[in-house]
Amino acid sequence: MIRTILTVLYVFLFLVLGLPVMGVEWIIGKFNRHAGDIASLRTVQWGFRCCLFISGAKLDIRGLENLPTDPDKPVLFVGNHNSFFDVIIMYTLFPERTGFIAKKAFKKVPCLNLWMMRLYCLFLDRKDTKQGLKIILKAIDYVKEGISIFVFPEGTRSKDGKMIPFKAGAFKISTKTGCPIVPVVLSGTADIFENHLPKIKKRDVVITIGKPIDPNSLEKEEKKHIADYTHKIMEDMLVENNKALAHIQNSKSAR
Repeated sequence: MIRTILTVLYVFLFLVLGLPVMGVEWIIGKFNRHAGDIASLRTVQWGFRCCLFISGAKLDIRGLENLPTDPDKPVLFVGNHNSFFDVIIMYTLFPERTGFIAKKAFKKVPCLNLWMMRLYCLFLDRKDTKQGLKIILKAIDYVKEGISIFVFPEGTRSKDGKMIPFKAGAFKISTKTGCPIVPVVLSGTADIFENHLPKIKKRDVVITIGKPIDPNSLEKEEKKHIADYTHKIMEDMLVENNKALAHIQNSKSAR
């Protein structure tokens, strides 16, 4: 329980005490938007890496070469969703500006909402179709400005680790802009926290970043059903990911 208390306390202090730093980064952004944005991203990355260290999460990251490094070539990241830690982990890896599409409840969380907006996160009301369309259009605008977007197209966290069928709406961000889709699968994140609430436990996590999918290179039917096409690729990735995690866990238990 000590690990849980320390992690929660750290996150609270980071979000609150980091506000003056955000203010400085906002001022920098007035003179150089990209520099201010990257400064905020690096601040959050440092904070989240410390959070993962305190939580005891050990990451095995595969496919880092598939992360985009060109600020003028944003992508649509598509990930499976098992845990709150999915976002924390992924933010430590982004080389360039990236915003998440998150549920609207996070917009009401003091301090956290300011950091999320600073990082170009968008807040989605799943029950409001009209608002959802506006969010997709805003995400398309962000991509045109050079900002990558990360979505969890399952629409909610999976309770059993298996991928839920994807909602197709978010894929318009790729088909309307032509930006590549980068599939990401995470295994083991729910075992840090959700599988044994309210305790945070030291666990292994495997993350695989897949090869980019160019929507313009797909066949007509593949592009028409791009959500299902991506889901199939990620299902295959998840099988290998889970095997890798099991191997790590078995190796440790055999020691």
